[in-house]
Amino acid sequence: MPRQHGKVAIVTGGGRGIGYEVVRHLARLGAHVIIGGRDEQEGLAAIKRICEEYKEAKVEFEKLDLASLQSIQQFAESFKKRNLPLNILVNNAGVMLVPEGRTKDRFEQHFGVNYLGHFLLTWLLLDTLKDSGKSDHVSCVVNVSSSAHSIGTIRLNDLNGCQHYSAHAAYCQSKLGQVLFSSHLHQQMQREGFPVVSCAVDPGMVDTALYQHLCAPLRMAQSLIARLLFRTPEEGAATVLSAALSPALDGDPAGGYWANGRREMTTPPTFDPQLPLSLWEISLQLLGLQ
Repeated sequence: MPRQHGKVAIVTGGGRGIGYEVVRHLARLGAHVIIGGRDEQEGLAAIKRICEEYKEAKVEFEKLDLASLQSIQQFAESFKKRNLPLNILVNNAGVMLVPEGRTKDRFEQHFGVNYLGHFLLTWLLLDTLKDSGKSDHVSCVVNVSSSAHSIGTIRLNDLNGCQHYSAHAAYCQSKLGQVLFSSHLHQQMQREGFPVVSCAVDPGMVDTALYQHLCAPLRMAQSLIARLLFRTPEEGAATVLSAALSPALDGDPAGGYWANGRREMTTPPTFDPQLPLSLWEISLQLLGLQ
């Protein structure tokens, strides 16, 4: 991986799991990394571990609750006031299979946190990403999605799952939303000539705390299977890092969908040219940005 001295990265949910490993490796490469997360104690503990391993690491924590539009706006405003560049944005934080509930702004939790919160964060930081990119060193937005996007369905008339709630369907919808958002953002940036690439990443089946909301029997089975078949958080982070650093690696600002350390084809719903645009426009309306 190329050195990242002078580069600034934001990683949401960087206090543990895949996010922590992404932060650790970016810091090792010399990047200035900001962890955006809800749990300050967890974030500071992560920084302590990284700085003990790499004495010169430049890592900090900023409060960010993706279930609160106000918190997202405050995070973005605080960052922009510092006049730092932003070269890499890794939208990693997320929830999975949580019981039915709503964010502080009354959005279904999977949709609100995994998709809409990251949509708003990216939107608010987009000008900084544009200004920080160069023709030979483009800025990069990485959305950590999942292979579950392949069985997701975007219900444009019921994005909050009001008509019928299924935690599994809500999770899959949010992950498909991330893939569609990544694709549309990338195409828009390329069309308008901005030095920003956007991609979605499937890190694979990774043994993290995301599975905590499984029922007890499934949780027990998952913990046993994970030891044999699941990837470690460090292994899951490898594809995220490959995508985030790919412009520097090969000079090919192609964005796309990444899995198993390389670009791969996505699923048929992502080929629909109208669906990403419709979801984009509805998202802007829900967030009061249009």
